[in-house]
Amino acid sequence: MLKLTRSINSWNTPEFRDVLKDEIEQLDAEQLPLQQGLANSSYVGETPFRLMIIGVSDDSTAVRVHAGIFYAGIIAGCNCSDDPTPVDEQPEYCEVEVVIDKTTSEAKVTLVQD
Repeated sequence: MLKLTRSINSWNTPEFRDVLKDEIEQLDAEQLPLQQGLANSSYVGETPFRLMIIGVSDDSTAVRVHAGIFYAGIIAGCNCSDDPTPVDEQPEYCEVEVVIDKTTSEAKVTLVQD
């Protein structure tokens, strides 16, 4: 399970958004539902993703974050030795909800469907 300890420790401080953004951007892209959020390509590219916080709320047990993620996707060719198609990255964007448990700092990230 994903843990966002620095983020939950900074909850209710002016630094929370910056800490959360930094902590999530340090994650491996495979820990996020980026593949499921692809709209223009077939695989997540290797370019680092960027997070934009849209909204934050909380209740007695968890902090809920609505965020947008900008990332790159690729349309994979056949990988044949004579395939002239270059691997071009396509811009991708998806929105996620991050729910962080206030006690354990365990976080669940789910894709927000339109």
